[in-house]
Amino acid sequence: MYARSTTIMARPDTIDAGIAHIRDEVMPSLMAMDGCIGLSMMCDQESGRCIATSAWRTEEAMRASTEQVRALRDNAADMMGGKADVEEWEIAVLHRSQQWTEGNCVRATWMRVDPADAERGIDIFKMASLPAMDQLDGFCSASLLVDRATGRACTSVSFSDAGAMERSRETANAMRERGMTEAKAEMLDEGEFELVLAHLHVPEHV
Repeated sequence: MYARSTTIMARPDTIDAGIAHIRDEVMPSLMAMDGCIGLSMMCDQESGRCIATSAWRTEEAMRASTEQVRALRDNAADMMGGKADVEEWEIAVLHRSQQWTEGNCVRATWMRVDPADAERGIDIFKMASLPAMDQLDGFCSASLLVDRATGRACTSVSFSDAGAMERSRETANAMRERGMTEAKAEMLDEGEFELVLAHLHVPEHV
């Protein structure tokens, strides 16, 4: 399974209209493309950072959609007053404890490892980090996206609501530090978001 994420630094006053546009216009168009199996979107209302992620059955299907998706992406970026930054990933891990409901929130962490250590980093996430996350109060799901060629990776951990995400912060930070030390990973960025769309029909993949 593969994913393409599009980050737009939107004007805050355009976010609600942008979410509606992606839900009502972009998502149906994507789902009509061969190999697309869903779309999710998370937003930070304060900063304007919005990230939409489409999922694909194969890398070939994702690549084949590039030109069709570009027009949809550029139109959405124009509507939201920002530029689109695109990344493509392998979905290395996906685990759900609870299905998405309104009010879910996500903590996303971007990191980098030596590409030669990517497989080891995936194993550490599966065997050590994920079981610990599953015990957090309000935990709903977790995923790990990787770019094996560059060593870049992104983890997304979703919670039932903003309160649960906030309560987990100290414990999650300690877990992240342990995992990154074991994986010899460099942290690049972290953000907390509202999960506004979650229609990824990706099977459990651990």
